[in-house]
Amino acid sequence: MRIDKFLKVSRILKRRTVAQEACEASKVVINGKTAKPSTAVKIGDVVEILYSTGTLKFRVLNIKETVKKEEAASLYEVLA
Repeated sequence: MRIDKFLKVSRILKRRTVAQEACEASKVVINGKTAKPSTAVKIGDVVEILYSTGTLKFRVLNIKETVKKEEAASLYEVLA
């Protein structure tokens, strides 16, 4: 699955266009490499999002095309 779609489905970012803009601004890193919006994400990948106030680092646990709001957090685990 594309990283921009995963960020939207998992509700880490609200909209896919916001996820695409973050990738284009080099604010998304997958396994230590800067990600484009079309970069494929796999189970086990470590993703880091750089915000102006800090960073969010998480591991991908599951990939699904659609999930309910309550299940969205089960797609990833936040790392320290």
